[in-house]
Amino acid sequence: MAKKTTKSKSIEETLWDSANKLRGSVESAEYKHIVLSLIFLKFAGDTFEERRQELIAEGKEQFADMVEFYTMKNVFYLPEEARWSYIMQHAKQQDIALKIDTALFTIEQNNPALKGALPDNYFSRLGLDVSKLSALLDTINQINTIADKEHDLVGRVYEYFLSNFALAEGKGKGEFYTPKSIVNLIAEMIEPFEGKIYDPCCGSGGMFVQSIKFVNEHQGNKKQISVYGQEYTNATYKLAKMNLAIRGISANLGDIAADTFSNDQHKDLKADFIMANPPFNQKDWRATNELTDDPRWNGYEVPPTSNANYGWILHMVSKLSENGVAGFILANGALSGDGTEKAIRKALVDNGLVEAIVILPQNMFYTTNISVTMWIINKNKTQRTVEKGNEVRRYRDRKEEVLFMDLREMGIPFEKKYIQFSEEDIQKITETYHNWQTVGNSPPLEGCSKSGVVYHNIPEYCYSATTEEIKAKDYSLVPSKYIEFVNRDENVDYHEKMSVLQTELVELLKAEQKSNAELLKVFEQLGYAVEL
Repeated sequence: MAKKTTKSKSIEETLWDSANKLRGSVESAEYKHIVLSLIFLKFAGDTFEERRQELIAEGKEQFADMVEFYTMKNVFYLPEEARWSYIMQHAKQQDIALKIDTALFTIEQNNPALKGALPDNYFSRLGLDVSKLSALLDTINQINTIADKEHDLVGRVYEYFLSNFALAEGKGKGEFYTPKSIVNLIAEMIEPFEGKIYDPCCGSGGMFVQSIKFVNEHQGNKKQISVYGQEYTNATYKLAKMNLAIRGISANLGDIAADTFSNDQHKDLKADFIMANPPFNQKDWRATNELTDDPRWNGYEVPPTSNANYGWILHMVSKLSENGVAGFILANGALSGDGTEKAIRKALVDNGLVEAIVILPQNMFYTTNISVTMWIINKNKTQRTVEKGNEVRRYRDRKEEVLFMDLREMGIPFEKKYIQFSEEDIQKITETYHNWQTVGNSPPLEGCSKSGVVYHNIPEYCYSATTEEIKAKDYSLVPSKYIEFVNRDENVDYHEKMSVLQTELVELLKAEQKSNAELLKVFEQLGYAVEL
């Protein structure tokens, strides 16, 4: 008899199953804070023990308890009560929740970079059943977080959990996570090779993680990147700090979790790149008389209190350096409309700041099924030559142009009812955008790899509109007003189509006639003949 084979579960799936065992003990929204905090503790413990053994092997045992010998290698120093080995020794004791809280508090106290990052007295307040918490600790203990540095196991686990928690929490929640393929698309389009990167509503830090991945994958130097962000929700602020810490990403997320509009943590920042996914159509984001003289609106009308979309846009515009580029997601409603929003949109177009408007497919977000748009704002659309990683890019003057793209027919199925971009999709989209930006079929510039590539408008996909065309459309930025859509009815051979329909109708009528005859025969055999 053939032996039955079973598919082995990944460590992510095993952890997810373990988290689900908490059902009934705590609210599902708490799972991520419980599990990710414990994974962080395990990661900190593994890296500490590895560094400690290195020091001993090098004959430096006398320095094994000196904080500096850990921080110099970007490793968190852990006193005994904060080590994972200590937690596991006491995993089945009644006070294990208190010991976990003590470990988290101690790590934060001994590592200034983690200030405000870790949960405070969290596990004690939850009142978790000791047996369930102990079982979860046993599962997490099976992960060797440093065994495969190249493939970033612990980062992968974090990403898996953040996406699944966002998926599980459904509409109205999960704002802490932006789908990975959208973040990847933004990074590939604006290309954050070096400089200051900023996200004014950073959630769990996914934009920063993808930015660093982009730099690494394109043979850049992540030491040339500085990360700045802000997050309103305290629990998500802590998630972001942990998410970045486990990946060794140094970031300034402000001293506290705070509202970006009323308590800007980076008032003087001028960023080279901005990547963001602000809350869609945020209502009542400021009081009627609040922030009316804010310097972020200089040169523009004050954004309406009823919707924060243009407040976010102007905030990001104010944060860009003279060559800065921003890629961000907004609801489609920001593309058109009258009143104050139209006045701001007109000024953005007339000032040559809007570079691209990219409409995305539906069902990409876990929190909403509405179609949304990616905006690219560029402070410098002039002709210039720039080094981008290992290549030289020769940009043409685009001050009087805006690229419109419609991606609604792109993407592949994901998690049954969702859509994500494939790697091939992202490559096609970014190549179209970069080809449009660059010199095209002008004489090649020595060392410029993009010269000679020609951009073309493609029906139902992309169109390069002039400022005059946008003015003629009353400053609407809806892509379908510019991109050509093919009327396929114009190409139909009427006679041929009607002949086919005629044949199909004849077959249907014959089948109906046969069916009626058989039905009449049945009634006749039953002694109830039907006279027509």
